[in-house]
Amino acid sequence: MAPAFGTVDAVQQGAVECTHTAGYYFVGKNKAFAFDTTVPFGMNQRMQNAWMYWGGGLKLQREFLSDYNIISFPAGNTGTQMGGWFRNPIKGLDDIKKLKMRIAGLGGEVWARLGGIPQQIAGGDIYPSLERGVIDAAEWVGPYDDEKLGFYKIAPNYYYPGWWEACSMYSMYVNMKEWEKLPKSYQNALEVACYEANLDMMAEYDFKNPQALARLLKNGVKLHAYSSAIMKESQIAASDLYEEEAGKNPAFKKIYEPWKKFRREQFQWNRVAENTLSSFMLNNM
Repeated sequence: MAPAFGTVDAVQQGAVECTHTAGYYFVGKNKAFAFDTTVPFGMNQRMQNAWMYWGGGLKLQREFLSDYNIISFPAGNTGTQMGGWFRNPIKGLDDIKKLKMRIAGLGGEVWARLGGIPQQIAGGDIYPSLERGVIDAAEWVGPYDDEKLGFYKIAPNYYYPGWWEACSMYSMYVNMKEWEKLPKSYQNALEVACYEANLDMMAEYDFKNPQALARLLKNGVKLHAYSSAIMKESQIAASDLYEEEAGKNPAFKKIYEPWKKFRREQFQWNRVAENTLSSFMLNNM
C-alpha cells in the first residue's frame, strides 16, 4: 500500500509494481507529469487519445517517465470536468482573491495566479474539509462522482466548465524492471486491458453524468457558467505558465512544443466540422 500522492515514489522504488493514477498529481516533482493527464485549456478526450496513440504523446511521456523507472499506459478518462462547488457565487475575478479551493495539477497554479489559494487534497478528505471550512470551494470530477461525495449539501453553487481539465486521462504506471520480467503474453494482456479501460470509462461517464446532473438540479443545485472575464484571464495565465516553464525546464519543453503544435492543428480541424455541427445541434434542440 502507498498513499495517494506517494504512488510514483512507490512504483519508482519497486515498493509496489504498479499504480493506477493521474500524472498531474505529481507536478511538484516535474510539471511535465501533467501532460499525462491534462493541462488547463488543453485537449478534450478524443484529441488526447489522438495525441497519445498517434501524435507521439505516449512516446514522449514514456521517455520522460523512464527517468523514474516507469512505463505508462493510458487507462481511463472522465472527459471535460465541471468547474467546482462554491459556497457563494463567483461573479468575477475579485471573488477569487484569497478563496481557498481544492484543485489539482497545474490548474492550481493558474488559480494562484488569479489570486486564489489552491489546496491539493485527496478525494476522501474533500467533504470534511469543506464541512469544517478548511476550504471554500472544491472541484473533483463531474456530476456522477460529485453527487456521491455530497458536495452540494455544503456548497450548492456548481460551476462549469472545468477549464483546467478539458479531459482527465488516467494512467497505469508500471515499474520498468517488473514490466520487463513479464512474459510477452502478459504484457499484451495488460496493454489491451488498459486500452479497453481508456475507451470504456469515457462511455460510462457519458452515460452517467447527464442523469446525475438532473438529480443534482432537482436537489436545489444552482448551475453557473464562469464569466468570460474569468475564462479569458485563466487562459492567459495558463499560457504564461507554460511559456515560462518551457524556458527553464527542458523535460517540459520537450513535450510542450510538439503538444502545442498538435493542439493547434486539432483545434483548427474541430472548428471546421465537429464544432460547427455540435454548436448548431446544441443550440437548436
